[in-house]
Amino acid sequence: MPDTAPPSGPAVITLGCRLNTYESEVMRRHAQEAGLEGAVIINTCAVTSEAVRGARQAIRRAAKDNPGAPIIVTGCAAQTDPDMFAAMPEVTRVIGNHEKMQAETWAPAGLLGGEEKVRVNDIMSVRETAAHLIDGMEGRARAYVQVQNGCDHRCTFCIIPYGRGNSRSVPAGEVVAQVRALVASGHHEVVLTGVDLTSWGADLPGTPQLGNLVQRLLKLVPELRQLRISSIDAIEMDEALMEAMGEPRVAPYLHLSLQHGDNLILKRMKRRHSREEAIALTERLRVLRPDIALGADLIAGFPTETEAHFENSLRLVEECGLSFLHAFSYSPRPGTPAAKMPQVAKPVIKERAARLRAAGDAALARHFARHVGEVREALIERGLTARLPDFTPVRLATPAGEGGRTLPVRMTGHDGKQLLGTPLT
Repeated sequence: MPDTAPPSGPAVITLGCRLNTYESEVMRRHAQEAGLEGAVIINTCAVTSEAVRGARQAIRRAAKDNPGAPIIVTGCAAQTDPDMFAAMPEVTRVIGNHEKMQAETWAPAGLLGGEEKVRVNDIMSVRETAAHLIDGMEGRARAYVQVQNGCDHRCTFCIIPYGRGNSRSVPAGEVVAQVRALVASGHHEVVLTGVDLTSWGADLPGTPQLGNLVQRLLKLVPELRQLRISSIDAIEMDEALMEAMGEPRVAPYLHLSLQHGDNLILKRMKRRHSREEAIALTERLRVLRPDIALGADLIAGFPTETEAHFENSLRLVEECGLSFLHAFSYSPRPGTPAAKMPQVAKPVIKERAARLRAAGDAALARHFARHVGEVREALIERGLTARLPDFTPVRLATPAGEGGRTLPVRMTGHDGKQLLGTPLT
């Protein structure tokens, strides 16, 4: 669901990934500091054709709900197809992914003045990712630190590198400084985010790897109670990162970019791992961290996918022991190699995606059932909502007060979407 800012200051509607959520907070604060009032900023996603369609719908709805307000469109969809959004009569300005993170962009005189509707530069020319310190995104429960942006890989189905540019990393010293500041301001958990997180460091002196950064944070910020790693490319997990996953202060959860469970389809996707490597990785992770929960992205209906290919993906849910599944219906993105491959019929894609989601629902129910009856430390987010260290959501029977603290909770059941728990203090 879109995340909309409170009415004070510019409204920001966020579509898509957690990195977009982080960047929306940066934009919101730049706009507020610049005195930009009354505008609606829509931060778009381009991961699927459906995401782009959703962005257009959000623009029309925002214009209807906010008559006369300037509508500023940015994000990956705006970066990859600025002219399409500029042609919409509701849109006042289209801002690129690099421009949106710069404070000077949001000065009202510059942003809303003049006739130039599109302000989108070549994202491939960007060489640095700046560190932006954002706290309070989820109260004191957790904060997000962007350590990487862009992607050097060219999966045949993916348009995101053209929206985000090439991979670039925030230097380790800046990351450590951000995390220290967030911990000092009272945050329980810090989440490392990026577009292709495991490529962090490849463009830095000495080409350090993500595991080095994680271990450095654990050592240099001993007050950090929990470090969480967001979505990663499974094939790029280095040994230091593997070792760090056994540390109690690293959250026992990983979301893996698997995409498919058949080797031929993986090859046609231009992925760099096999199904056997994916299964072996998840087995090793469970040995290192028996309490770990695993999530993954899987695509149904990729071009040339047969029923046998799809069955291999379906089996991967159980073979990898996945608990949280993000199932995509494949949709062709113009400009990608996969869009030129023989396409699977839309009704078949829809049916396979439904089966994949059903397998994900069953896996999630099994995961919930394993927790029922346990007493676990839960991080209070706000009101009646909390999460376990393995990122399992919990609905509390009674309010537990201010977010950002942990307390023991007895898991009494689940409703298929979240655990149900009773606070014990």
